[in-house]
Amino acid sequence: MTFAHLIMLGLFLLGFWCVLTETDLIKIVVGFNIMEASLLLLLVKMAYVPGGRPPILFPAAPDAAKIVDPIPQALTLTAIVIGAATTALMLSLIVQLHRHYGTTDLDELREIR
Repeated sequence: MTFAHLIMLGLFLLGFWCVLTETDLIKIVVGFNIMEASLLLLLVKMAYVPGGRPPILFPAAPDAAKIVDPIPQALTLTAIVIGAATTALMLSLIVQLHRHYGTTDLDELREIR
């Protein structure tokens, strides 16, 4: 396991710990975003080819192992857009909860209910 993998694992565990232990809804959303970012970094890291070339500029390269697959980058960009939309939805729901109940703390919201 490389140093980059350890950093990504640490980020994922930090986000997971934040989701499990926090009671504030905004901090939970931040934990989800940290977990998402670590997984996207892992996806890009797995697709990295040292000395690789884009397939569009060099389609007939003699060494096919040096051509970079563009699919992981496309999936990562799609996941970033979906994650931003999901985060915006979660935060808008939290704002509505705060307007209605006056708090974003899960324990207080459970008591109110």
